[in-house]
Amino acid sequence: MIGRLKGVVDDIRSDSLILDVNGVGYLVHCASNFLANLPAPGSPLSLYIETQVREDAITLFGFEQELEREWFRLLTTVQGVGARLALAILGTLGVEGVARAAALQDKNAFARTSGVGPKLAGRIANDLKDKGPGLGAGLARQTARTLAAASPDPNHMAFQDALSALVNLGYREPDASAALSRARHGLSEAIAPGAMVAELIRGGLKELAP
Repeated sequence: MIGRLKGVVDDIRSDSLILDVNGVGYLVHCASNFLANLPAPGSPLSLYIETQVREDAITLFGFEQELEREWFRLLTTVQGVGARLALAILGTLGVEGVARAAALQDKNAFARTSGVGPKLAGRIANDLKDKGPGLGAGLARQTARTLAAASPDPNHMAFQDALSALVNLGYREPDASAALSRARHGLSEAIAPGAMVAELIRGGLKELAP
């Protein structure tokens, strides 16, 4: 199986590119947002590759980051999500958006992709909630760093402190994160960070109450 290709961009198409590797042109399907920002043909490019083998075809899917390839693999394990739709989801949300939506079970985020209805969006959010931790410690840390770096929320640290407190109380991290996200909507951003942690914990516990 092909795990990675390094070569020169030969041609860019609407849903794929041709990567010239030592004179051999590989047709590689990629997310739309990635293709839109590619350098001009002739530029060097290295891609992580997911190879899909079927009776009638061998299809290559390319990713700039290994983390993106892992989320692609997870998305395609969800019933109703094929490889092309998984690419479309990554193209719409980006790897950070998919990771955030999975962590918060945000079905509305997944539903932003054309072809993903409310029922499928709910299934994706629910399935990725359980499969995300199975990515492994290293990949989980990488996801956490990606989300932290991408977060524009000035109270991000308060949210993380409150999340840590709820997890230490025995709540599952995805459940605690979703509860805190709901609780945060009712709080003023003017609250001091120290008080914000306490208010988030209080609100989170209320959301988690049976």
